[in-house]
Amino acid sequence: MSSQSQQGLNFTEDEIFGRGSPGRGGYTPPESGLPTIDPQSALPIGALRKDLAGFPNLTEPEVTRHYTRMSQWNFAVDLNFYPLGSCTMKYNPRINEAVARISGFSTLHPLAPDNQAQGTLEVIYNLERWLCAISGMDAATLQPAAGAHGEFTGLLMIRAALTARGNPRKKVLLPDSAHGTNPASTVYCGYEAVTLPSGPDGRIDMAQLDRLMDDQTAALMVTNPNTLGIFETDILEVSKLVHDRGGFLYCDGANLNAFLGKARFGDMGVDVAHINLHKTFSTPHGGGGPGAGPVVVKQELEPYLPFPLVEQTGGGDYRLEYDRPMSVGRVHGFFGNTGVLLRAAAYTLSMGPEGLAQVAEAAVINANYIRARLEGHYHIPYPGHCMHELVITDKIQNEYGVTTLDIAKALIDRGFHPPTIYFPSIARGAMMIEPTETESLETLDQFCDAMIEIAGEARANPESLKAAPVCTVRARLDEATAARRPQLRCSMCG
Repeated sequence: MSSQSQQGLNFTEDEIFGRGSPGRGGYTPPESGLPTIDPQSALPIGALRKDLAGFPNLTEPEVTRHYTRMSQWNFAVDLNFYPLGSCTMKYNPRINEAVARISGFSTLHPLAPDNQAQGTLEVIYNLERWLCAISGMDAATLQPAAGAHGEFTGLLMIRAALTARGNPRKKVLLPDSAHGTNPASTVYCGYEAVTLPSGPDGRIDMAQLDRLMDDQTAALMVTNPNTLGIFETDILEVSKLVHDRGGFLYCDGANLNAFLGKARFGDMGVDVAHINLHKTFSTPHGGGGPGAGPVVVKQELEPYLPFPLVEQTGGGDYRLEYDRPMSVGRVHGFFGNTGVLLRAAAYTLSMGPEGLAQVAEAAVINANYIRARLEGHYHIPYPGHCMHELVITDKIQNEYGVTTLDIAKALIDRGFHPPTIYFPSIARGAMMIEPTETESLETLDQFCDAMIEIAGEARANPESLKAAPVCTVRARLDEATAARRPQLRCSMCG
């Protein structure tokens, strides 16, 4: 078992309803001197909450400790290795947080006039240009709040451009290894999602693309490297075929960490891509947001970018430009999640061009190191070197009745968050592992040792893995029942 196994104090915590006693409370503010209003006379009956049975009466320390203890049940990248494939859960440098908290940024009102927001506008202006240079694209919008939002925005621009040509077309091609958000974004933008089967090597099948790419296909959405961790080596041929038939090539930028500073979307023939700042550019990730998924485009799609855009005036000042008659419109309130953009700008400046290239080098080396150590212990469905992430399956462990889910739960007992499981679906029983560049050799070895130990236990004592996890506050849950019949209210309040 690794040195990071869960040990020591393990707080249990009862639900908060029904605790405390009448009259107990926290800080009471002084009287305001304003007249008291009876809410029953001021608000409609439907807006008033009925008394909750067992409503807690607790002191401030009791409330603080309750929520702090529960927060310690959460796993975070600050605690240990977080190997979620395709999610790029890298460590967030604290200097980025310090920059975002500079008072000139953090206290800026979102309705401040341009002349009082020059510093923030300058950072946004520069970040757009840095992302264009990194991606090989011509223009960008920083408004989208996440990757899926970026997909939606990019497809809106594709639809607008095709409509201007005279035909928005009807469908979008999606490889069978695509992220789940790709078909959702496609349908939400009014297109039919059509599956493009992969070839036996896990890459785009050019014969299938030739068959499906017709005059009603608006775009091909591709992830490169794809979700199997394999680079699409035929990407230039893919781009030419799509463009020759009047379509656009969209690239899902979730895996940019694999070739950051080494290759560029624009040089691959991509027309539009989103960049997940919370993945590649090390801004906070998870917990419901906020995130950021800027979209970068080639010149043909620039007129359709959402407004406003930041422009530099002849005098060197910055302003928000709204006069964009061909724009798809605003896609986010105010300008977007500006605090996240500031963190990404700080990361880009601190790394520099050489540092960004080293990110990709280390990420790819780390993934291939894990692959080499696990080979023979787990089934690797696609041969050859991987990029920044690798996919293994439970095929070997299935011989002993052990599944991917069992392996994931056993990892929790060994102090590691499980990797992405059962995705991509074209690899049956998949485990998608992404180490990123921020993990040390010692951490990778601890993870690999745990995985190899689990593989051995699957052969020697498979039933023990069925009980995992046993070192957690909660044992293994019935996930199917939880998904179909969730209990969304506590037992005290019905």
